Amino acid sequence: MASVETEIKFAVDDLAVLATRLQAAGFQLQTPRTFESNVLYDTPDRRLRQRTEIVRIREYGGKWTLTHKRLPDDGPGEDRHKHRIETETRIEDGTALAEVFRSLGLVPAFRYEKWRSEWSDGKGHCVVDETPIGNFAELEGDPDWIDDVAAHLAVPRSRYMTLSYGRLFDQWRADHNSPAEHMTFDALREPANR
Repeated sequence: MASVETEIKFAVDDLAVLATRLQAAGFQLQTPRTFESNVLYDTPDRRLRQRTEIVRIREYGGKWTLTHKRLPDDGPGEDRHKHRIETETRIEDGTALAEVFRSLGLVPAFRYEKWRSEWSDGKGHCVVDETPIGNFAELEGDPDWIDDVAAHLAVPRSRYMTLSYGRLFDQWRADHNSPAEHMTFDALREPANR
């Protein structure tokens, strides 16, 4: 089922401090730190990326999910939040679906990994991602809720990010003059407690 996803990201300097602030704001941990692997598929000439769309197969906690994201019909909007139409469904076997994609001419275009923790206050969600290029959190929910929670977490609007992990990785590669093609721990760095 398709829905409009509204979110922001922000960099996290201290995971323990963020966890303390989330608890103080009434959040409860829904999913403890769990490894997540994602593969974006596209045509060889990257037509989906040119249209600001993604098709993703995700493995998270032993479960597989297929996701398609695109801009809303009326465009991305002009506010400080990221808005996407997201259609998502659970699948039994991501490796079998990947083979179907290859048969249809789609190729693995970008791989990215993270360790994710999920929090909720019953109104929205905060996910905390430990990635090879740094730690980030995402607030997903109603725009006013996002702004209220961000303020409570001491995240000023100037720190809001609306870029995807693919675009953040592109920036990171440029800043670090890195030849890496994928945002994986093996390609960049291993976390100490993996």
